Amino acid sequence: MATNNMNMDGMMLFEQPFARVPYENYRKVFRTSQKNIEKELSALQTTANDLMKRARAGEGSPEEALKAVEGMIKRTEILKRKLAELQNASGLPTLSVTRERLEHLSTVESITSANGPEFARWADTRLDRWLVDWALRNGKEKTARSIARERGIETLVDIDLFSDIRRIENALTRQSCTEALAWCSENKAALRKVKNPLEFDLRLQEFIELSRIRNLMEAIAYQKKHLIQWQDTHSAQINQAAALLAYTPATAFGPYKRLYDTARWTSLVQSFRLAIYNLSTLPTEPLLHLTMYAGLASLKLPACYDHETKNVDCPVCDDSFGALAKEVPFSHHVNSTIVCRLTGRIMDDDNWPMAFPENGHVYSKEAREI
Repeated sequence: MATNNMNMDGMMLFEQPFARVPYENYRKVFRTSQKNIEKELSALQTTANDLMKRARAGEGSPEEALKAVEGMIKRTEILKRKLAELQNASGLPTLSVTRERLEHLSTVESITSANGPEFARWADTRLDRWLVDWALRNGKEKTARSIARERGIETLVDIDLFSDIRRIENALTRQSCTEALAWCSENKAALRKVKNPLEFDLRLQEFIELSRIRNLMEAIAYQKKHLIQWQDTHSAQINQAAALLAYTPATAFGPYKRLYDTARWTSLVQSFRLAIYNLSTLPTEPLLHLTMYAGLASLKLPACYDHETKNVDCPVCDDSFGALAKEVPFSHHVNSTIVCRLTGRIMDDDNWPMAFPENGHVYSKEAREI
């Protein structure tokens, strides 16, 4: 670790999602592989035990036993092919991305000064990553891909992840839960672990849509198949939604009218976004905003919002950055620093503060020479 004026702990705090995203992706590949192996091995074990029992009982012909063994071999070959395809399509690329990202982070540990060209290059790459992250979160995927390609940082950004997020969000905007439910199925264990109700909310919405078009028989069947299993934790919502079978969107009132409100789709988009950000260990705010918050919090003063004392060189005094700075607390300065509003320079022993006798306004000595 570098032992200079660089705050490595603070820098690495911002880089946690950068390293965790490919790690979580590989965990998903591992879980999928493990599930396939357990499923196929269980089937093979069942077939082998059945063969053993029939052999001991003297049942079955050699041809039937041979056919069963060939079936076991075929299942094993299919499993091998599935695992190889999964590893080549997702496993090895994810490992490569993880390796490159860790190497990118390790380079900063050997940098001895924040003022040197090595850190400047690393910081430029970091800024490019944050710009790509901001573009992806704001639906500007073409811009993000263009920046990543021009800067050569395709493996250092999560374009594919945000592309999937945008695809599922667009489907929800079109009032389709299919893609989101498929994602919930792939991440069922993780969602259950954090007690996230997204899958139930999606299932409930599909029931509501069946009630909206008055397909009542299918709605009842859907409720029995997909909602009853949530009875222990969401009984009140299920019982309330069941009343939609008796109310149309035109006759519904109170809570039943709110269930028919199409604004629920917007809430589902937000719920899905929070769920996938949580599972992918991504912050809900763009990393660019988080770093700007940190910088603005160290500069923000009450004077920044005084129209008469604004400093042209202060980011917080700027109207655009000032709006972002409203989200952060004022900075805490043990010792005051006085800055000349004319020159933007700090007033100290070499640049004395001087006051006009007429109005008492204070300016720096250097301002006298302007």
